[in-house]
Amino acid sequence: MSDTNGTTKLAGRVAIVGTGHRARLYTKAICDRPAMQLVALCDTNPARMDHHQAMLKELGRPEAKKYAAEDFPKMLEEQNLDVLVVTTIDYTHDQYIVPALKAGIKVLTEKPMTTDVEKAKKILQTVEETKGSLQVLFNYRYNPVHWKVAEVIAEGKIGNVKSVHFEWLLDTVHGADYFRRWHRYKDRSGGLMIHKSSHHFDLVNFWIQSKPSAVFGMGKLAFYGKEQGTKSGWARSYDRARDSKEAADDPFAIHLEDEPGLKALYHDAEHIDGYHRDMNVFADDITIEDDMSVLVNYESGVNMTYHLTAYSPWEGYRVMFNGDKGRLELEVVENSHREPGKKGGNAEGVVHGEKALPNEGKAKITLQQLWKEKEDVPYIWATGGHGGGDDAMLDQILGPRPGIEPTKTPINRLSANEIDGALAMAVGLAANESFKTGKLVNIKELLGQQL
Repeated sequence: MSDTNGTTKLAGRVAIVGTGHRARLYTKAICDRPAMQLVALCDTNPARMDHHQAMLKELGRPEAKKYAAEDFPKMLEEQNLDVLVVTTIDYTHDQYIVPALKAGIKVLTEKPMTTDVEKAKKILQTVEETKGSLQVLFNYRYNPVHWKVAEVIAEGKIGNVKSVHFEWLLDTVHGADYFRRWHRYKDRSGGLMIHKSSHHFDLVNFWIQSKPSAVFGMGKLAFYGKEQGTKSGWARSYDRARDSKEAADDPFAIHLEDEPGLKALYHDAEHIDGYHRDMNVFADDITIEDDMSVLVNYESGVNMTYHLTAYSPWEGYRVMFNGDKGRLELEVVENSHREPGKKGGNAEGVVHGEKALPNEGKAKITLQQLWKEKEDVPYIWATGGHGGGDDAMLDQILGPRPGIEPTKTPINRLSANEIDGALAMAVGLAANESFKTGKLVNIKELLGQQL
């Protein structure tokens, strides 16, 4: 249900499937809301579920029942769930979204909604048939800087948007992290065009209120991987950081034992399923790109140029909107620089999302209308995970925390449904296809008319 401001107030029985690092955000958020109870956890690895059980105990909540991944249908039958949170590996999302919707359960899924065309079609068809509720957790929409940009455009301050230029920079710690773990395999993550850039493509769809129609792209592995690392001189020959002397002072390595959460979730759990979270970013088995250029045409006639770099010395983004009445510019410095990591240091800062980055910068929104001087646009500055977006999103989808004033946002415009999820990943799907074929890809030809 929703209050008069459009804020959802969920209550009842909740389960989380996929208990990795990101899932910790939802375990804590559920515990912070007395009307909700985390009754079940589901994962391929019982040690990771045990870590969440320890969190529940620490937060004064009862333990949740644990289910192996193959027992997911049994969990749905036994637990009488109101809500399912999906935080598994991207290519498996549909395996949990579809049966939960068929069981009449509200589903909240991490982005991307899924990773390929057929799975996207299956999810869209299931929502249509069941009239179910699926929300894709695009937390960047909830960052106050981002909805301020949406407001300025919606108010007509730059007139009709004609073109967009968008540059996103991932640094050599956060960007490198996608190349240490399962995301480095394109068949599991869809590559950064889907896993990471779906955030960015969703923002543009949201900002300009238009659907993408055609995509052309070029992408390559320019920095990470054995060949490029050898050329640059950054490469080292170890397979993974654990027990490697060569990785001890490698600035690109992650040392899981140096952060309690990572140690419990991965270092102490790998003997069960063999998952290594600390692989060498300059290995020769990486199948995703780290440098991508994309041209997107929208149904409104807007053209966007987009570039993602995953090996930058600083982290953040710049986006510029050209309209028939002026220009709007946004620059966000998420992290101004990084210090090289080493074994025995604090590994917490290598995982992006739950907290502000260690050298968090500021954001600036600049408006310049035709025949006028530039002016700075005031906005609310928030700190924390994803620029304050995590807390604002959780306050909307789960309800405010008792005694804490929720972030004031234009709430009714921010939630993302299955169509939003499909449109965001559609650009990445089309970009990946264009990388392979060298041709312009029509999105409706790729995904059909369901969008």
